[in-house]
Amino acid sequence: MTPPPHGLPGHLVDFVGALRRHQVPVGPGETVDAAAVLGAVNLLHREQLREGLAAAVLRRSGQRAVFDTLFDLYFPAAQGRGQSDVEVPWTPDGEVDLDALRDILADLLRDGDDAALRELARAVVDALGAASGPGQGGPNGPRNWSTYQVLRQVSPETLLAGILADLMGDNENAFVEEITRREIRQRIAEFRRMVTEEVRRRTAETRGRDQVAKTAVPKQAEQVEFLSAYADQLAQLRRTVHPLARRLASRLAVRRKHAKRGQMDLRRTLRRSMSTGGVPMRPAFRTRRPGRPELVVFCDVSGSVAGFSHFTLLLVQALREQFSKVRVFAFVERADEVTHLFAPGNDLASVMTRVLREAELVTFDGHSDYGGSLASLVEHWPDAVGPRSSLLILGDGRTNYRDPNLAVLRRLIGQARHSHWLNPEPRKQWGSGDSAALRYAELMPMHECRTVAQLADVVETLLPV
Repeated sequence: MTPPPHGLPGHLVDFVGALRRHQVPVGPGETVDAAAVLGAVNLLHREQLREGLAAAVLRRSGQRAVFDTLFDLYFPAAQGRGQSDVEVPWTPDGEVDLDALRDILADLLRDGDDAALRELARAVVDALGAASGPGQGGPNGPRNWSTYQVLRQVSPETLLAGILADLMGDNENAFVEEITRREIRQRIAEFRRMVTEEVRRRTAETRGRDQVAKTAVPKQAEQVEFLSAYADQLAQLRRTVHPLARRLASRLAVRRKHAKRGQMDLRRTLRRSMSTGGVPMRPAFRTRRPGRPELVVFCDVSGSVAGFSHFTLLLVQALREQFSKVRVFAFVERADEVTHLFAPGNDLASVMTRVLREAELVTFDGHSDYGGSLASLVEHWPDAVGPRSSLLILGDGRTNYRDPNLAVLRRLIGQARHSHWLNPEPRKQWGSGDSAALRYAELMPMHECRTVAQLADVVETLLPV
């Protein structure tokens, strides 16, 4: 890795720029604080530098994973192979002795020596992680490093039983055995993480930090797209529901405070002006009497958008005190009311499972039928949407080439006080294939809600003032 052209200050500016590109807002003040950290801490103590810079530039929760990944890329623990007191064993034929290597790894995992494990990870990546071939290594191009190649040959998971037997000995206590098993699994997972970080560091040296950062830096929870999120990301999103709801409620309180006065009362203003010669020195305003509207949520819970619907329903549940009444209708091929499942005290973590198990949503093949679902809503709950209701529809608008039933939707919109549609698909995909989103958008406002950040912005504008 070449030294930064403008020394350490220029390197810090590059690091701050990378944070900004990955949606971590770092202003000039935070940058000055970070520069002060560089002058105050011992740069040889890398973890002190990490914590000092994190304290200087991070202002919100959920940004630490992005910061740590970029810190490892811009302030790496070593250059090239680095120094390591742990050596990889070799056979007389010049091949890595995998059996002896696994014995060394088993000893370190049993002892819990993190420092030695990190040195072994560095040595193992150097010995096993490099791929060769045209365009990948040697004179034909930069070297390619592979986490999969290392872990496939070392197979640290296969060492669990042997390490557990050594640690337990003659002890047959089931509780102690389970605790020990979990501790070993945690150490193995930590070793895998060390290998991944080392491969990322070596790749950044050959292919550039920016190239690696495009795929290696995790997205913040607020930037994860609902339709592409995997299980761990969805679990993280669910943990952000209540903090997000509190933030939106506090913003709403500020808006209400600034909107206490209604429109000008012309009659009272003119009456007051009589005492000042007809000059309206003291304008009078009508008293605002805001009412909390009823909310009717109509959500698609089919597999394609289930994650988005689940998160949005949890957010609505957390904000239900902002509305006088909340009714929730789920649908796939037909609609069914599931308001009782979102009652206070219910286990909201598994609410979507209960919706799919207990509600009557499928009549034929289990694919979304927006037209049929809208028709069943009007047929079985004709009074669900009224003049005090705000209608909120959640879904991608993909009808599987069935009738979108625009007439029924137009009727519901006419009955409601407000109506909005939240769509988790990118706007450029609306109307493609079996999507009727553009046709629905002609009847009611449709908002793109691919991420938590977009959803928060939309929900904040929809909350009653």
